[in-house]
Amino acid sequence: MKGTVRKLLIALIWLVLWQISAILIHNNILLAGPYEAMLALIRLGVTTSFWISVLFTVLKITLGFMAGLVLGSLCAAFSYRSGLFREVISLPVSVIKSVPVASFVILVLIWAGSSSLSIVISALVVFPMIYYNVLSGLNTTDRKMIEMADLFRFRFKDKANHIYLPAVIPHLRSAVAVSAGMAFKSGIAAEVIGRPLRSIGSGLYQSKVLLATDELFAWTFCAVILAFLFEKAITAFMRRLLAR
Repeated sequence: MKGTVRKLLIALIWLVLWQISAILIHNNILLAGPYEAMLALIRLGVTTSFWISVLFTVLKITLGFMAGLVLGSLCAAFSYRSGLFREVISLPVSVIKSVPVASFVILVLIWAGSSSLSIVISALVVFPMIYYNVLSGLNTTDRKMIEMADLFRFRFKDKANHIYLPAVIPHLRSAVAVSAGMAFKSGIAAEVIGRPLRSIGSGLYQSKVLLATDELFAWTFCAVILAFLFEKAITAFMRRLLAR
């Protein structure tokens, strides 16, 4: 309880400093205060288009995250079973991990347009994190347990459930916790560049074009809260799914 009160007080101090700075600058284009940003958020919140943009962005990023999670896990499993597959896929995985998101955004815009942009970018951000962590977990599997399972002719399902999965779960949980927030932030950043219709990124860009700094802060605040909630929701879902 004391820790929560302390954090709230710290947040309040920064809000007060922000408001004082906005008053001293006295130019809403350069810096809108938290009061103006909150009014802008309320003004946006009563419109249908705002909630449609939020819904579409969250759905697309969730689809991208799940796609990256599934593909990363499958590729890690194939890499664990086949050294040749691991060698073949190592280069593209390294490229995906290293190339700036902005470069992929431009390529996706050329190849697929802006409608599926946040889905693809979120998947690309999540994929290497899941791949490396799941592969690391599989590589730490106890070899003696595997030999015992082979000796007693365990079915693949039983080996996966009782030997491989316990080794992978800690690595997968940490990867999910990190990649969930990254997926959301990258997806919105991609939307700012691609400006798909009915999206948070498009709202951010429109605020910048109109020099509506209060709305820019309102959209940003919305994105931060949604990223936090998305990360918590995905982490809780995975914890329940992988509970053992």
